[in-house]
Amino acid sequence: MSAPSGQRGGVVVVGYGGSEAAQLAVRWAAGYAAAAGLNLRVVHAWVWPVFTKKLGPVKGVAGSGLRHSAEAILAEGLELGRAAAIEAAGAAPSGVQDSVPDAAVPESVPEHAGPAVDGVMEAGLPAPVLREAARDARLLVVGSRGLGAVLDQVAGSVCIALAGSAPCPVMVVRRPRRPHHPVVVGVDDSARSPATVAEAIGLAKVFAAPLQLVHVDSHRAGAREEHGRHARLHGQELLDHAVAEARALASGLEVSGTLREGHAARELLDAAEDADVLVLGTHNPSAGPGNTVSAVLHKARCNVLVTR
Repeated sequence: MSAPSGQRGGVVVVGYGGSEAAQLAVRWAAGYAAAAGLNLRVVHAWVWPVFTKKLGPVKGVAGSGLRHSAEAILAEGLELGRAAAIEAAGAAPSGVQDSVPDAAVPESVPEHAGPAVDGVMEAGLPAPVLREAARDARLLVVGSRGLGAVLDQVAGSVCIALAGSAPCPVMVVRRPRRPHHPVVVGVDDSARSPATVAEAIGLAKVFAAPLQLVHVDSHRAGAREEHGRHARLHGQELLDHAVAEARALASGLEVSGTLREGHAARELLDAAEDADVLVLGTHNPSAGPGNTVSAVLHKARCNVLVTR
């Protein structure tokens, strides 16, 4: 999510499988794409070829077959994304390019100044399909409860899998945007924390939202302390330093900081109770999302952005 408001170019990829959670994800992705000056790509992971070769129409039944069903799902996602982009941009659609037959999508689409919307249907399970589709993406958006009305048990772990392996930041959408509610970001003493804060600043700028930095201090009296100029910051000192750096980068945004003590995931979830988005970073992307990110994704009520 490196594109601040007004910077054109790049694409937002969103997974779509027909469920209510996927519909919510498409609407969120279209709104973000319109606000950030990015294009939108709707991706449908066509799972049935993994399990069967009987994909064509049923003999004597027009409009039947698993392929036709998948094409209809993608066309539905494209229509939804196009309508949401129009609403967000306050203009008329620019066009749709897709990988399904022409009959699945209207042929003529008027010009507009908002995001271009295209679609991709690929055979395979959701996580690898979306990971591949997001190779050139600025942001990958998924719903919080799987990516389809079919085989939800298979798709249930998609969010966790992508949080640990996607080539770009991953937004897990649980509810519609909450304008004027804060973007909350967790900060710590890891080397990746400044990049996580930078992603949160970019999101807050796009939506003109307040930014709240939260540090959960695990330092306890009696623990070994580091000394000297190379000693790591902790507690209030670490938070104050992070807030000062964020304010220098986030001109025009309201920036605040909150210090908490206790279990990291629990405290971050509590701090984000009123948030629009909670932003977290992965300490070691090659080793998966980590315990804190996994716990937050299972329990968060707000939308969650996992940076890479």
